[in-house]
Amino acid sequence: MVQEKGTISIHTENIFPIIKKFLYSDNEIFLRELVSNAVDAVQKLKRLSALGQAGGELGDLRVKVSVDEAAKTITVSDNGIGMTADEIKKYINQIAFSGATEFMEKFKEAKDAQEIIGRFGLGFYSAFMVADKVEIQTKSYLPDAEPARWLCDGSTEFEITEGSRTERGTDVILYINTES
Repeated sequence: MVQEKGTISIHTENIFPIIKKFLYSDNEIFLRELVSNAVDAVQKLKRLSALGQAGGELGDLRVKVSVDEAAKTITVSDNGIGMTADEIKKYINQIAFSGATEFMEKFKEAKDAQEIIGRFGLGFYSAFMVADKVEIQTKSYLPDAEPARWLCDGSTEFEITEGSRTERGTDVILYINTES
């Protein structure tokens, strides 16, 4: 796999400060969002298998949350559908965000941060409320899929390289910031 660098597609350069400032009061949202994404990945694999579109043994499907106090990381892992590098570009690098002005208008109407996150497709990015850096290690269920690694430091820049995962699924590794 060739190393690739690029820029996340958003309409405002200041999305991360906005997420941190306006959504930080309910900072456990990130965990619900990441676990929800992992459960969805497992459910999608089950559906594909039932339709005969996912070959091989599914094994014991699971979602696991682990904490490494020494490394100051939280990892949400699943052995679901996984992603290819192209799917990372499609689902992670493009935020459904319609601009700061509209964000502020809709924020006034929202009852809580959960509604804001859901409305803008920010679930995954809520991880940056508590993390300085987020890494994804993933491997798709597709035959001959290559593992991929995505890394972002909370800016709009990311890096995609060859991953180290050997089995299908995804690890989302949060490098927790000092405030959290």
